[in-house]
Amino acid sequence: MRKIVLPLLASLALASPALANETRVEARGGVIWSNGTSEDTWGGAVGYDFDLGQTTFAGLEFSGDKIGTEGTKVAFGATGRLGVKAGTGTALYGAGGYTTEACDACKGQWHLGAGVEQKISGPFYVKAEYRHYFKNDVVADGDALVGGVGVKF
Repeated sequence: MRKIVLPLLASLALASPALANETRVEARGGVIWSNGTSEDTWGGAVGYDFDLGQTTFAGLEFSGDKIGTEGTKVAFGATGRLGVKAGTGTALYGAGGYTTEACDACKGQWHLGAGVEQKISGPFYVKAEYRHYFKNDVVADGDALVGGVGVKF
């Protein structure tokens, strides 16, 4: 087993993908707050980024995130990204989309945000992202700050 896994991991670490035209998978966690209360949140996402030129990209992301409090469920999201390549392995982006309800009595919310993604080694990256969730007739405005780690293919 080691004879297969170790060379595979080594080849992934030495691969040098570009910032776009690639699929990405990530795990993330952070904090979400609204109305003076805060809770932990965690989840994952899969996405694809497209080159728009030498310094710009656009992407799509599908996610599932869970607020770590009783009575919530996984909220699924669809998000678009638009960004710039800001140096070696760094991407800055804006994001916007829709997230389904996080509890049975809730409604889905539109969201906008911004983030930074940094390549750390080969196909691996870390990211930090802020999102604002907009008020609707049932759910108040909310904000989230998450960090993540992912891999690109």
